[in-house]
Order: sequence, then C-alpha cells, then structure tokens
Amino acid sequence: MTLVIRPLVAGEENLFDSLPDRGLVGRPVLGNLSYPDLRARGEYRPEWTYVAIAEGTVVARAAWWGTPSDPAPVALDCFDFTDADAAVALLRAAPFTAEYCLTLPAGWRTTPAVRAEADARIDAATAAGMRILVERYRYQWTPACGLPDRPDRLRYREEPDDAVFLDIFRRVHVDSLDAHVQATVAESGLEAAAQEDLDILRWMPAPRSWWRVAETQEGSLVGLTVPSRNPGGPVVAYIAVLPEHRGHGYAYDLLVEATHLLVAEGADRIVANTDVDNIPMAKAFAKAGYPITQHRIDLV
Repeated sequence: MTLVIRPLVAGEENLFDSLPDRGLVGRPVLGNLSYPDLRARGEYRPEWTYVAIAEGTVVARAAWWGTPSDPAPVALDCFDFTDADAAVALLRAAPFTAEYCLTLPAGWRTTPAVRAEADARIDAATAAGMRILVERYRYQWTPACGLPDRPDRLRYREEPDDAVFLDIFRRVHVDSLDAHVQATVAESGLEAAAQEDLDILRWMPAPRSWWRVAETQEGSLVGLTVPSRNPGGPVVAYIAVLPEHRGHGYAYDLLVEATHLLVAEGADRIVANTDVDNIPMAKAFAKAGYPITQHRIDLV
C-alpha cells in the first residue's frame, strides 16, 4: 500500500471531510462548527491540516488550530483515522510541536464506545512520540446555574503594571498544582513560566482593564483574578492565590468575582478549566455552581 502524507491545499475541505467521524470525542464534542466553518474564521488553515491517503482514500487526518494572527498553530484539536499506523506516520511527518488537546465528554471512561475512541487516539499519539501531560475538567457556567453572591472578604483593583502580575506569577508558581506550570518550570525555570502565563493572558482578545489584583480589606496582596475572552467566548482565564494566603478558600472568592465581572460585560456563558488533580480549584468551581461539561487530555 502506498501512503501519501501531505497538507491540504485551498479548496480541499471536502477531502478532509471524506473520512468518517462518529463524533464521540475531539473537536465535535466542542460544538457543531465544521472544518469549512473554522477555515472561514481563519482558525484552521490548509497548511496546518494534514491527511494520510492510501489508494485514493483518506485514512487519517489532523487539523492544528490557531487564531488568524498566530504565526504557528496553538494546538492540535482534530485527529482521527481509520488506519492507526497511518495516523502515527502522519503525526511523525507533520512539522508541528503544539500540544494535542483531546476533548472528551464528561464521564467518558464509563461509556465503552467513547473510551475506545479516546484510547485509540491516545495510543496513536503516544506511539508517535507524545506523552500525556494532564487531564483537565472543562466547566461551563450559564445563568441557569445561578449567580453566586460576592463574598466581602477581599477588595479588587485594576493594575496596569505587568511587572506586578509577573511577580504574582513567580510567587504562585512555587509548588503550583498546575501541570503546565510544573512542566515549564522544570524545563525552563520560574521566570519563563511567569512570562509564559503573562503572554497567554495578553494573547486573549479581551481588554487588559478586566484583570484584577485581589487584596484583603487590610491591604495585604492575596492574588489575582482574570476574567477574559478567548476566540470562543468569555472565560475565566486565571485564578491565583499567593502561597501565604492558601488554605482560606480565597480561590472561591476570586472565581466569583471573575464571574460577576464577565456577567456585567454581558456574558451568558462562561467557560473555565482546571487540572483534575487541582482539588482546591475543583472544589471552588463546584461551590460556585460551575458544572463539569467536558474533560480534556493534553498530550505534549
């Protein structure tokens, strides 16, 4: 069998869609936007999309995602196949190093068909040289969840100086429970991890003025809360509590403040994520009325 692996060229959306997809895992779980829809928005590009073709039939495909202004893809979020060996070869051949973000429905391990689809993709990605970094919860708040009352323990202020946020990131990244932070600190150091988080916040298309620093009523710095937007809509981008203030449930206060700020800006849907192993943050989301709607496994 001759296997051809190549990127798409403009106008080949039908070729990409020729591979059957049961829609149980991956990009379809996020919504009903098709490849042509995302291509029209500039989030998928032909040169970021690879197919493996055997005897004229697409047997594996992968689409890397980014915003129209990104010079390189941010994540692989669409990957499926009918031939596992071709799928492995495709990932090895594609010239990208972005994370593979595999979106899964809540409770995915309890449905055999869904688990089989997820395991097949994970197995192919790991055979191609990737490894699982973390599993994450994805939450979605809507008005039906109820808007929690604001606690009155903290006060919030805008802070225009990026140096203040960098300093907070440096301090909260010590003993962080976040797997992405841990990986960056281990590989590149604390300063690089702080700068990476600041760069991600600045990448998001929301006003800088939404970011908030949190203090006790006596003026002691507690942490930060960052309501924001990504290309899909409103998000809780960051919640951070300084080490000396942990253990008092302040993550809940910061989450509620971000929720109120986004609702005041017109949000009727707010998405957020946290690592499955980040128990304190998961408890804060549950207390604030954020249901788990999906899971995500990140492979690097």
